[in-house]
Amino acid sequence: MKTLVILNDPPYGTERSWNGLRAAGSLAGRDGSEVRVFLLGDAVGCAVAPPGSPRRGWTSPPGRRELRGWLGPA
Repeated sequence: MKTLVILNDPPYGTERSWNGLRAAGSLAGRDGSEVRVFLLGDAVGCAVAPPGSPRRGWTSPPGRRELRGWLGPA
């Protein structure tokens, strides 16, 4: 089954992008499934490293999840 998940909310401030990525990950774990995630508008921030990201010596604020880790190559 092919599934397209479209996200439009920012990575932080709401749970919608987080839940969308969780659902996509769950669907991708099924046999014979192909899942693609399309990031639109503010959701692009889920894939873009913030200024001073862990690679640059910065970590997410306490209680915040790193959504970038859920995304693979295009």
